[in-house]
Amino acid sequence: MLDKLGFDFKHFRGDFFGGVTAGIVALPLALAFGVQSGLGPSAGLYGAIFIAFFAALFGGTNTQISGPTAPMTAVSMLIVAGIVAANDGDVQKALPSILIVFLLAGLFQIGLGVIGIGKYIKYIPYPVVSGFMTAIGVIILVTQILPAIGYYPKEDAEYVSQYEAQAQEVILENILRDEAGEGILVLDNFKETISRANEITPAAIAKESQTLAGANTSGVLGALKILPRAVQNIRWLELWIALATIFIIYGFKRITTAVPSTLVALLVVSGVAIAMNLDYYPIAEIPSGFPKPELGMFTNLSWSSIAPYIVTAFLLSLLGAIDSLLTSIVADNMTKTRHKPNKELIGQGIGNSIAAIFGGLPGAGATIRTVVNINAGGKTRLSGMIAGLLLMTILLVLGPIASKIPAAVLAGILITVGIGVMDYKGLKAIPHMPFAEVAIMLTVLAIASFYDLIVAVGVGLVIASLMFMKKIGDLTAQKSKVQSLNEEEAWSDEGKFPENLKEEVFIKHIDGPLFFGSTSDFQQLAMQIPNTASTVMIRMDKVPYMDQSGLYAMEDILVDLRQNNIKVLLVGLKEQPRYMLERIDIIPDLISEDLIFDDVDTSFTWMKENVEDLFPV
Repeated sequence: MLDKLGFDFKHFRGDFFGGVTAGIVALPLALAFGVQSGLGPSAGLYGAIFIAFFAALFGGTNTQISGPTAPMTAVSMLIVAGIVAANDGDVQKALPSILIVFLLAGLFQIGLGVIGIGKYIKYIPYPVVSGFMTAIGVIILVTQILPAIGYYPKEDAEYVSQYEAQAQEVILENILRDEAGEGILVLDNFKETISRANEITPAAIAKESQTLAGANTSGVLGALKILPRAVQNIRWLELWIALATIFIIYGFKRITTAVPSTLVALLVVSGVAIAMNLDYYPIAEIPSGFPKPELGMFTNLSWSSIAPYIVTAFLLSLLGAIDSLLTSIVADNMTKTRHKPNKELIGQGIGNSIAAIFGGLPGAGATIRTVVNINAGGKTRLSGMIAGLLLMTILLVLGPIASKIPAAVLAGILITVGIGVMDYKGLKAIPHMPFAEVAIMLTVLAIASFYDLIVAVGVGLVIASLMFMKKIGDLTAQKSKVQSLNEEEAWSDEGKFPENLKEEVFIKHIDGPLFFGSTSDFQQLAMQIPNTASTVMIRMDKVPYMDQSGLYAMEDILVDLRQNNIKVLLVGLKEQPRYMLERIDIIPDLISEDLIFDDVDTSFTWMKENVEDLFPV
């Protein structure tokens, strides 16, 4: 029974050590990603626990270790920031909507697996992936500068005070919106508005001001905008803690890679800071005990608050799918096995859905943790489940101690993650790559870094698709020429063409699919046929596919040729193009069945009997 489920206890020793090692590597990253997301370290830890366990249990890659990753966290951070800002800066108030979006992303992933999308993920162009990953690194690096130097805009009273007027404006807008919803006519009577305004306390204004200050300093642009002020208010202790963390992470790797350097840095720097009772900023408190389901996400569900994020949730699920399946390929190469992409997506979706219910961050297959698992001996799905159980044990036993970790330590860890996640291979190749591919990569990088990650991927895919279609169209057009047989190189089976009809018959060779990327040259056919022609033969032997654009281009040409009293023969018509032509009655309205030939010899026989030699030599 267990063998059928994919568990092989013959490898238990390797799975145990692989899972334990991967879980240890995942711990500091989970805490760091939780803090970066804006939901706190517990969200990252909960995500790592449930995704690691359930993605392994139901997934299609035996050695994959899953959990929050840099790309997933970067997108989650944007979702969290947007929903929190819409809820007056109150994370607890925004939490149900945030978790519903995460849940939807998990459900979308399950759907992607069920309908078999997994096998198509590999077709995403490399320049899009490269630009996106480098942008993730830029976002992490820039946004972690502020916590690394101990500057938190919300705690800068002088800076926050600049937003008091705007905060009052926002509060007044909320009052007016509430009154409009209640049917109160404000212009007829300001008394109710004034009464409600008088109930607003200075604390409420201060809180709204902090929310606006935080919103205006979020993301890459916000961090860069506030950086000069942050440098003037630097806390040297926080900076030294962050630098010590970075130094140990890179330095310890030179000594040994048997022990994860991020864990060493976390334990050493945090231990020293706690032992010396230093005055540092700690991370948010991690709740003790088993995670509780966030049922408020269902009881307090507000579709109006999450409707703007439906598309984002879907794209988050796509990102998780790409992230996971790329890691699955790495695992395949290391273990000489083959993963099941659609099953993997279902497993990731189940893991993300359960994690969302318990308040965890969404995640995906994590390359570094997967590699660590394989190198430590992990061979079956049991290793991923052990990693999740180890993290759960750490939560239950060491939760209160973990709450004392300095925030600057996690900032230092994230800075090294940001440096590591960039695609240096793609960046180094820029001078040697075609301009079009470099343009795609840099466009995605710029949009993702300074505007929006999801929009960047969409724009990159559109540009890459258009460039690909243009290239295919150009290649098709180069092979598809309209010339008299005297000028064009004949195909090998055209040697028996009637010599006396070379001025009267023109041949159109189409080599490849007739689709919207190749129709522009094809549409010039009617204008290129000289007055000597009475018949045009269109060779479609090498046309496996015709789309709607190609269909209508064909229709326009046939109408033009018919108006000029030129007969058209179709030779070698395949099943799919014939089906398209019959759909809109081009066959038989514009071309009768007797002018459609299976092979060129039959068409030559018809020409000899039906085409008149108007220009005898």
